[in-house]
Formats: sequence, C-alpha cells, structure tokens
Amino acid sequence: MSLSTNEDKLVTVSVMGFIAHPSFPGLPAEPYRLSSDGVPFLLPTYGGIVYNVSVGDSAYGWMADCVHPGVSVTFPGELGNRGLNILACVGNSATVMTGEARGTKGVVTGKSGRFSEQVIVHFSKAAREKMAISDKIVIKARGVGLALAGYDSMRLKSLSLDLLHALGPSLGGGKLRIPVVGKVPAHLVGAGSGLTSEGGSIHIQTTEMKEVAAHGLDTLRLGDIVALTDYDSRYQHGYLRGAVGIAVVGQTNGPRAGYGPGLTLLMTDAKGSIEPVIRPGTNIASLLKLAP
Repeated sequence: MSLSTNEDKLVTVSVMGFIAHPSFPGLPAEPYRLSSDGVPFLLPTYGGIVYNVSVGDSAYGWMADCVHPGVSVTFPGELGNRGLNILACVGNSATVMTGEARGTKGVVTGKSGRFSEQVIVHFSKAAREKMAISDKIVIKARGVGLALAGYDSMRLKSLSLDLLHALGPSLGGGKLRIPVVGKVPAHLVGAGSGLTSEGGSIHIQTTEMKEVAAHGLDTLRLGDIVALTDYDSRYQHGYLRGAVGIAVVGQTNGPRAGYGPGLTLLMTDAKGSIEPVIRPGTNIASLLKLAP
C-alpha cells in the first residue's frame, strides 16, 4: 500500500529571516534565571550562531539553557516573523543571501520560543565560521497544507515532503507506522502545553531524570524523532488519551523546571491513526543527510 499525498497541490513560497542575536532581559532586571531547585544560573540560551553544537549531538550535558544547534533565524516584525515561523517546515532548504557565506545552503531543523520566535537552521560548521549576526537567510518554504489520503483526522505540521519521504512511513491496519527513537508520555510534557502547535516548541520535563531514563529518553540526541503519547496537538498542545504526535528534538536540555529538550511537532492524530515504531538512530542528521 503506497502513501498518497496532495503534494502536487502544495505552494512553495519564500520566507526570510536574519540571524538572531542572543538576548537577555533588560535592566534593571537581572539576567539570571532560576533552576528547578531555585538556584540562579546564567548560561547561553537560544539565538545567534552556535559553532560547536549540531544536529546529531547529545541533547544533554551542555552548559546551556535550551540552546539551538546551528543558526537561529528571526524576522524583525511580529507579523512577518509569524509568517516565517509558520510556513518554514523541517527539511526545507535555506540559503544565505548576504555576507561571506553567501550562497551556502542549509536545512531547517526546528522551531522554538514560547511564542514562536525563531526558526532553527543547520549549516555545516565550516559555513558557520563565515557567518555573522544579521546575515539574511531565505527559506524555500513548502509543506503547510500537506495531507495524506485516507487519514482525514491526521494533521501534518512543519513537515516537509523531503522529511516525510525520508522517514519512510509504512501503512497497514489503518495506521501510519512512523519510526521513532522513543516515546514521551504525557506526564513528561512540560513547557508549551496549551500553546499553538503551528510553531514554536514543546518541551520534555527532565527535573526527575530517573523517570526520563525509565522511558529511554535520557540519551536523546538533537534531531531524534520521538512520539508524544496521549497528547493531542491538532490546534494547541494538550492531554488527550489515545492521541499520538510525532516530533523532532530541536533544542538542548536546560536547568529550568519544565524546560528539557525542546520538540518541534511534525504530525498529530487524535484518533490513534499514528503507530510509533521504535527504531534506534532515527535522526534527521542521517535522514536528511545534513552536512557535518
């Protein structure tokens, strides 16, 4: 049984952003945040060009607070940035349009921010060395509106055709079988719950690492594909028994309560039509053949 999509009807459109500068709260506020046990900390967080963290690296162990691998892109204007964040899909191609790295190609690997502030783009480490804050990045956005024939209750979000085909889903028994490295139970879902699922991120809670390890999630890598069980993300993220979502790990772990590795949603179904199948090593670094 073959996978039938509406890909011939999808629109491909350009969206653009600039490499974002890392930011902290303005004065007189302190730049410190609080860890889950109330200890102040000051660590790099999302934004900018991250030279030494890439998709495929561990999501744990970094001296960072939910940092993005590669390059963070935003647009200076709320409406335009919303368009960038919604329309860019994981697996879409990106091109540097200015600066010493002009012409370099990259790939969208995730989205983040409580209110969908940034898009995460992978470039090779060599290319990152040539980039600068405010370099212009154009993304060839395609994927919004993607649907699968026979799965009317399923919603595909931030998912490019390239990644869908690379995942190699199989059909059978009325279900779409998707390879994943692990399953995130609803009680381990933290920040992002209740917010829109069209962009931004939803996080795994890691304050209780024994529970995280019990579900095989303590060795996650950036770019890993995971399932959210008993979680419905058709419109906003929230608990619903029997619902299943599929997401990609887009950000590292952090010390704050509720802010473990950040996930970008790729697909969701409230009627149980998605069947996650454990397949170690299912990671977009290899699926999309990302440059080292």
